[in-house]
Amino acid sequence: MGTMTTMGTTTDTLTRHAVALEKVTKRYGSMTALREATWAFPRGSFTAIMGRSGSGKSTLLHCASGLGRPTSGSVRLGEIELGTMPEARLTEVRRERIGFVFQSYNLVPSLTVAQNITLPLTLAGRRPERSWLREVSSRVGMSGRLHHMPAELSGGQQQRVAVARALITRPEVVFADEPTAALDPHASSQVMALLREAVDTTGQTVVLVTHDPAVAAWADSVLFLDRGDIEDELTEPSTAKVLARWELL
Repeated sequence: MGTMTTMGTTTDTLTRHAVALEKVTKRYGSMTALREATWAFPRGSFTAIMGRSGSGKSTLLHCASGLGRPTSGSVRLGEIELGTMPEARLTEVRRERIGFVFQSYNLVPSLTVAQNITLPLTLAGRRPERSWLREVSSRVGMSGRLHHMPAELSGGQQQRVAVARALITRPEVVFADEPTAALDPHASSQVMALLREAVDTTGQTVVLVTHDPAVAAWADSVLFLDRGDIEDELTEPSTAKVLARWELL
């Protein structure tokens, strides 16, 4: 979908879009990292966000996911407003309704693979369903390593555990911030295939920040940011198309 000039909080918007930003600005002192960004991420879509260093791509992801608060503007996760939500409630929402995958895996070294995958449920005081744990761990190819510790895994395996952890709560949207940056090309392709499968088979919504055109090509569309502005959207991306547009930034 394209950038919206008007949006509001109509029932149609709330049901069609997993996350919607309207005129979101984020300032750090005198620097404007994001400028009146208006965009909506449709449910069941896979969007990649690209831009040069300092373009605002991570800021956009942080505001959209509730990890950071906008200076002004509206951020809605389905029917709820994130930007003005009390911090304690926002933490609950992030834990229960949003999944995260980061570059650095962020696994707890003292917990087993199974315990790391189910950590969001444990923190929420919920008992994990054994059948769902088996399905998610099987989906990421880690069902035979549930009792291993993170130190016993390769980087690619650790990131697959992180993907399983992001999916275990059945979140409305998964945000991924450079999830393949520390991986070799083979492991990178495995992780991206998992995220692609989550969109295609379970209707998951994925929003991913990357600097790699080959990674962005897994998405349905690519947003390009430049100096805090959403500059362009590329649909049906290929590596060659993404690279050609990237070189214009």
